[in-house]
Amino acid sequence: MSNKPENITETTEKVKFTEKYAELWKFIKFSIVGFSSTLVELGVFYLLQYVVFKATLTAPMPDNAFFNFVKFTGLADGMGYFYAYVISTTIGYIIAFILNRKTTFKADSNVLLSTFLYIIMVIFTIGMTAWIGTKFQIFMAAKGHQALGDAIGKPIVAALATAWTYPLNRFVIHRHKKDN
Repeated sequence: MSNKPENITETTEKVKFTEKYAELWKFIKFSIVGFSSTLVELGVFYLLQYVVFKATLTAPMPDNAFFNFVKFTGLADGMGYFYAYVISTTIGYIIAFILNRKTTFKADSNVLLSTFLYIIMVIFTIGMTAWIGTKFQIFMAAKGHQALGDAIGKPIVAALATAWTYPLNRFVIHRHKKDN
């Protein structure tokens, strides 16, 4: 006897899982894409922070409303850190957008509209995670656990952001055109 029936059965079972649990499968792929793009983002961030912008990490930021907000949220304490954060975050979000659009949700909606909606979501997400993360780290520091707050603050806030980023990506940003 050949192994074909077993292979066909295994393939059929895999297809059944992804069909039966299609939404769970999309969330799993979304999570893998998010984790992968975050790894790239962190790698780029540390490369920029400790190599490219090392000399300007603590260079003072201009005194204007935008940079005062950046300092207030805790996104950056110096220009080099700010540059590293903005560049690495942008790269991470671009990777996530492309992979989620092409592989996770297989979207065929207007790419310009999707990009515009995604940018709005990203700005909101960065603002909210910076604010929540800063508050969490201040709270942990006040309790005498600054190192723990620094270590787990960003991952906790990133997981929390999934509560709005997945539904927005799934149902608003990366949609399928409706069949006529």
